[in-house]
Amino acid sequence: KAGSDLLLYPMQGVNDMNIDVNYKNKKRYNTARYPIRQPKIFTWLIWLLSRLTLPRVPWKVEKVNMEGLKPPYMMLSNHMYFVDFKLAAMGTGSHRVNNVVTIDGYYRRPFLLEWIGAICHRKYTMDLHLIKSIAKVLRRGDVLSMYPEARYTPCGVLEYMPESLGKLVKMNKAPVVTVVHHGNHIHSPFWDFRHKRKVPLHTVMTLTLTPEQIQNMTVDEINAHLRQALDYDEYKYIKDNGIRVTEPFRAQGMHKVLYQCPHCGVEHKMKSKGTELFCEACGKRWTLNEDMTLTAQSGETEFSHVPDWYKWEKAQVEQQIADGTYSFEDEVEVFSMPRCWKFEKLGAARVRHTIENGWELWGHYRGEDYYIHRKPHQQNALHVEYDFQYIKPLDCFDISPENDSFYCYPQTRENVLTKLAFATEIIHLRDRAKVNA
Repeated sequence: KAGSDLLLYPMQGVNDMNIDVNYKNKKRYNTARYPIRQPKIFTWLIWLLSRLTLPRVPWKVEKVNMEGLKPPYMMLSNHMYFVDFKLAAMGTGSHRVNNVVTIDGYYRRPFLLEWIGAICHRKYTMDLHLIKSIAKVLRRGDVLSMYPEARYTPCGVLEYMPESLGKLVKMNKAPVVTVVHHGNHIHSPFWDFRHKRKVPLHTVMTLTLTPEQIQNMTVDEINAHLRQALDYDEYKYIKDNGIRVTEPFRAQGMHKVLYQCPHCGVEHKMKSKGTELFCEACGKRWTLNEDMTLTAQSGETEFSHVPDWYKWEKAQVEQQIADGTYSFEDEVEVFSMPRCWKFEKLGAARVRHTIENGWELWGHYRGEDYYIHRKPHQQNALHVEYDFQYIKPLDCFDISPENDSFYCYPQTRENVLTKLAFATEIIHLRDRAKVNA
């Protein structure tokens, strides 16, 4: 069916093949290009601008086992917000750095990203040219910087990192420096980044793997080593270091991550305001204290530690997938990004996520239907934005095939992003386990 009927009757017989959008301009941004070597003047300019624009809170960059280390090396960092880039620049100083940057980071400024040597990538896609670009940067004797979680942390703990990370490290045999930021998540939480909390920032850069160690380790051992080196818990860090978050809006937006009530079990009815979280279904309320712990205002405090609540929600989604009861479907408003200068408004479409088929998107644009399909093995995570400043300041998620990106705004389902991100990862890992069995 075409036109408005498409929203009710998905096309048949196209489950294994994408149908591209009928754009007037057929060109796509070419991500398969090698990055230039960063001009030295830009290296110093990035350092200076980063230094001048750092938040006006105490900050520190600490280096461990890095005496005498010179490029080339791989720099792997946890990811909380844009300030991560600035703090990393304080640590690398005069060393030329090529950053892996997703295509939305190129919005309205592709020439600038190209000039500083960034490597463009569409999130959660198979990109062989990315591997070649990384190898080229290291062969040139420079620093390759990447964020293996490939997202801002929703809840201040380490997220999924692909198994291919260990293969990439093994292949290049360059030293690996891990960068663990502390305080950044609480200072600029992904779910309320417009309101800053006055929290000190502490970045630790550590030489984690030498070429000799890499040579003698298996890929699985490298992955386990990196997960341990990059592990973090921002809420534990705040409490253990006696940091007080006194802002009266410190809980604002947290319901976007803590979306399921642990008291009544209802999903997507949590709300937040000021220093409180509350469930609109059963009325239970919690206070987010100055040490970032939670206390129920009445009855049992189910979770005092925020990440424990987050992990409990993930376990609920995992059980739904195991039981075969999980699925998601909704009408969405879609904007796409085939190039970098603007988002194309594609209008109304329908999206579905299932255990068997993964992500499917049906739409109609300029007189023709389009269909985007990402199978479970093709999508190991989901790019979500709780407040996407480039299009609309509302919740959206992004489905990307290799040559385009589709930003979908749910129209009838509220506060679903965190659950969708959980489900995408769990279904992908379940599919991999079947293949490897």
